Amino acid sequence: MSPDSGPVRNRAAGAAPGSADDRALGELGYRPGLRRTLGDFHTFAAGISYISILTGTFQLFYFGVAFGGPAYWWSWPMVFCGQLMVALCFCELAARYPVAGSIYNWAKKMGGPHVGWLGGWMMMTATMVTLSAVALAYQITLPQIDAWFQFVGDGSGRNDQAANAVLLGSVLILFSTLVNAFGVRLMARINSAGVFIELIAALALIIFLGAHITRGPGTALTETYGLGSGRPLGYFGAFLTASLASAYVMYGFDTASSLGEESHDPARNAPRAVLRALIASFLIGAFILLFALLAVPDLKAEELSTGGLQYVVPATLGDTVGEIFLWAVVVAITVCVLAVQAAGIRLMFAMARDNNLPAGSKLARVSPRFGTPVAPAVLIGVVGVVILVVNINQPQIFSVITSIAIIMIYLAYLLVTVPMLLRRLRGDRQPCGGGAFSLGRWGLPVNIAAVLWGTAMSLNLAWPRAEVYNATGPQHWYLRWGAFLFIGVVALGGFAYYWFVQRHRTGVLAEHRVEAQDDPTAAPPAG
Repeated sequence: MSPDSGPVRNRAAGAAPGSADDRALGELGYRPGLRRTLGDFHTFAAGISYISILTGTFQLFYFGVAFGGPAYWWSWPMVFCGQLMVALCFCELAARYPVAGSIYNWAKKMGGPHVGWLGGWMMMTATMVTLSAVALAYQITLPQIDAWFQFVGDGSGRNDQAANAVLLGSVLILFSTLVNAFGVRLMARINSAGVFIELIAALALIIFLGAHITRGPGTALTETYGLGSGRPLGYFGAFLTASLASAYVMYGFDTASSLGEESHDPARNAPRAVLRALIASFLIGAFILLFALLAVPDLKAEELSTGGLQYVVPATLGDTVGEIFLWAVVVAITVCVLAVQAAGIRLMFAMARDNNLPAGSKLARVSPRFGTPVAPAVLIGVVGVVILVVNINQPQIFSVITSIAIIMIYLAYLLVTVPMLLRRLRGDRQPCGGGAFSLGRWGLPVNIAAVLWGTAMSLNLAWPRAEVYNATGPQHWYLRWGAFLFIGVVALGGFAYYWFVQRHRTGVLAEHRVEAQDDPTAAPPAG
């Protein structure tokens, strides 16, 4: 294909040459190479499916109740308020820089190339771990529907569940890799259909549980099971541990902006999609968790802290209705994995396009047939499966993998909000001025709150709790401090490679770079 055919290809993809979206991308130094086909609902669906309320609540409700009792519910609005501060900062950036690999590019624009690389590296690594962590949720749901899905043993062996989780998760990652490799339009259609099913099921679940309420909030939301007694921090310490169940859910809202180069009018739509995804997830999740606690037949049942919502739903609504909702959870898990991998692909593409990864030209190549970077899809899928296989005999696989992934995402967020705050403190009151979304005079206090929240929650997530990192014996110090050790190796090792090797090669690849004489809306040659 000749360079002259670029605008024709772009027009066929749904964006006319000279469009404001492509001109804005050209101003950032990039030729448009991804197909701009996504609408408002697609970007909203990407954000809300990454958060995936049904996946998160069904996967982690038991954890919150086990360590904080029903009163752990209060961590849900607490985490929302903190994440809302972060999301508002991101909305300003999404309006000004609606490009693929949002976290990487935002960190680069706010803190410079070195901070940008570290932020992208942390987020990319976290995405691969998150992909594995979300895929594990099949194990918590499918065997509850039918014992046939327990392929490894009968589930009673020490490693039966972990090994079966790896099997089910690997199949899901393979499916997600194929869908993402075949193009964003297919992924978006499946994702949007799945999100529609998830939203309908979530609203129906709220209504069904609401019809079976047997107690008031005053009873349920003050029940602590006596947890925390005898501990130095009392119930507050137990609550901080239980709050991880909420922190593990409300993140990934930036995905709506990471698809900016494939969306129409992303400068206006991306900020709205980010806020809508977070707010809708908060409201739906808050009512599901609340009504589950108000409707469960026995608030002090042991199964509440072991089976979680997979116990509450059939116990409250009956086996038949409960199984229908569990299948909806399976759909939610599936589209969540699709969204996580889609975000990771765009992030890897963005870093490779700047020649900030080994084999950058190969990773940044867009398939002329499918209009998506195929190599990143395959690489992320392979790494996700490897992470699962390495932990196949690890019974603590659920909490350890999930915890480490979320911490790295919170740290990547800090690598955006901290340099953004520093720029504000140096007198740049609108460090991303010119966008369609601005916090105005509220920018500084919101930014401060976002940094304080991100720092506090990162420490809370990484704290060397035996309950999270060494839940089953024997106790080992390296397991307890696993988050610090693993993240330290990833961050320091990765940045050392960048500093001594990759930074000397960095620079937008010629096939993706807009030259002075170029039409900034022309797509690069397909070859």
